[in-house]
Amino acid sequence: MTGLADPFAVRRPLLAGTWVKVPIARWLMDYAIGKAPVHVRFPDGTVRGAGGPDSQVLEIVRPRAFYDRISHNPKIGLGEAYMAGDWRAAPGSDLGAALTPFAERMTSLVPEPIWKLRAVVDKRIPAATKNSREGSRRNIGAHYDLSNEMFASFLDPTMSYSAAKFDESMPFEGQDLEAAQLRKIDAILDMAHVGSGTRVLEIGSGWGALAIRAAQRGAHVTTITLSTEQRELAQERIAAAGLTDRIDIRLQDYRDVTGQFDAIVSVEMIEAVGEEYWPTYFAAIDELLAPGGTVAIQAILMDHSRMVATRRSFGWIQKYIFPGGLIPSLQAIDETLAAHTGLVRTDRSDLGQHYAETLRRWRHRFIASWESAGAVHSGFDETFRRMWEYYLAYCEAGFASGYLQVSQLQFTRR
Repeated sequence: MTGLADPFAVRRPLLAGTWVKVPIARWLMDYAIGKAPVHVRFPDGTVRGAGGPDSQVLEIVRPRAFYDRISHNPKIGLGEAYMAGDWRAAPGSDLGAALTPFAERMTSLVPEPIWKLRAVVDKRIPAATKNSREGSRRNIGAHYDLSNEMFASFLDPTMSYSAAKFDESMPFEGQDLEAAQLRKIDAILDMAHVGSGTRVLEIGSGWGALAIRAAQRGAHVTTITLSTEQRELAQERIAAAGLTDRIDIRLQDYRDVTGQFDAIVSVEMIEAVGEEYWPTYFAAIDELLAPGGTVAIQAILMDHSRMVATRRSFGWIQKYIFPGGLIPSLQAIDETLAAHTGLVRTDRSDLGQHYAETLRRWRHRFIASWESAGAVHSGFDETFRRMWEYYLAYCEAGFASGYLQVSQLQFTRR
């Protein structure tokens, strides 16, 4: 994936009307900067922001290009400006920590009258990212088929690409990430009552860690994925664990699964389903669940009003990281269950701050691996590196601020 640099190889000419939009973008950004306890330093030495002596510092490297990108699309332009190197965290400052104060003030960073006009500038989600069977394969492949080696460079040995669960009796920092990921997996398997002889369906295989853990409990696991890269490596890991007789890993859409399962588990896959298909997703789970069975999913969540306000708009994450993705709200999940299934939510465990720490670890490992193991990243350019650094920091700030939540949810039949 080397073409990501192309949009920034040559600076775009100013579009008609930009002479109007750029001053507005500059005013809005300055307004937001003035609200957050950070410092923002400009090339001429000017420092803005409401930060104190120990605050994080961001540097605007190319102000004209920075404001130009934001003026074209505020939701996408900020991330594209980071990818292009128009701004950065200053030496000694941390990008995730610098973004968190902005995430904490997300609803007040723009004056309310301007916020109400967001529909005018928001871009619609492209029809090509619709999560039909074909679209889902394409969307999943765009992210998860990038490179197993690249993912291995920053994930822990379990290859778990979801929120870990740290021991809450002690500070998260310094705890072993692999142990925290296994604690997360055990928690969701416990929630689904997975044990010896349990027939388990996992929707979204990842690289096989949960399936392996479930099989080690004596369960019989069917696990499905749409990522060819993930399936290939997961098969190797399952064989190395001596569990091929207990785990059937398939390249299959959840809509095409048949059978009955005592437990259905899915970790951070619902975000890739799409609002249009939530009824289909939960109806399929309901149909596949055996009498007396239990469902446990781990889901990233946002406040319902925020979800409603943003669900039809096209953002940076959807354009560059997760095409077709949409984070649900707990209310939306409950309403979908009530309208389309016989399932009801019966338990919930929140891991929001655990995810902030998980993402911080991933980001630091990603940066370190890029600097020390260039061969692993030989197929990617510097724009790709900045894109992933921003993505991980952006998500970390979302969870650290409480703007986003992630929960393990249990469902049983009414």
